[in-house]
Amino acid sequence: MKLYYSPGACSLADHIALHEAGLSFEHEKVDLKVKRTDSGADYMAINPKGYVPALTLDSGETLSENIAILDWIAHQDTKLKPAGPMGHTHLLEALAYISTEIHKSFKPFFAGAGDDEKAKAGETILKRMGYLADTMEGDFLLGADLSVADCYLFVMLLWARKNGLDVPEKLAAYRDRLMERPSVKTAMTHEGLI
Repeated sequence: MKLYYSPGACSLADHIALHEAGLSFEHEKVDLKVKRTDSGADYMAINPKGYVPALTLDSGETLSENIAILDWIAHQDTKLKPAGPMGHTHLLEALAYISTEIHKSFKPFFAGAGDDEKAKAGETILKRMGYLADTMEGDFLLGADLSVADCYLFVMLLWARKNGLDVPEKLAAYRDRLMERPSVKTAMTHEGLI
């Protein structure tokens, strides 16, 4: 199995989750500007969408999109999804919210938008993160145990800090707690982030 990533991109969530699940995998950096991997492979042949993440399974099948990859990882290690009859549904709900309402809202920060557009995006991001801070129950997003949704939210919190957004104190403390997890340290070290 191989994860294709770009340092600090949203693929970091998958990188962390794979380590958290204890799965054996390789990882390869992708230069998104030229669409080549570190080994020289044409990334467009691996993932025609041209962006990360992509996870090539041992079967040869390739998954893309954070929600799909994180859901797949949660099915490999069920401790990474909430228990109960609605656990999986709540996990998908959280992943969709992070992906569509927070992740996509960062686009102005990465697309060279002007200060006004970035300020407006920042307000939207902080409002949506405020909702998560207000609805968190326990130490993690969905309760007392870490889920793959926490891996994704963690990356969004790193992006917020990088872009000067002051997230709610509850989420800043949560981000700092997650920074201490071995899976986070390992993934960030592999990506050259620490």
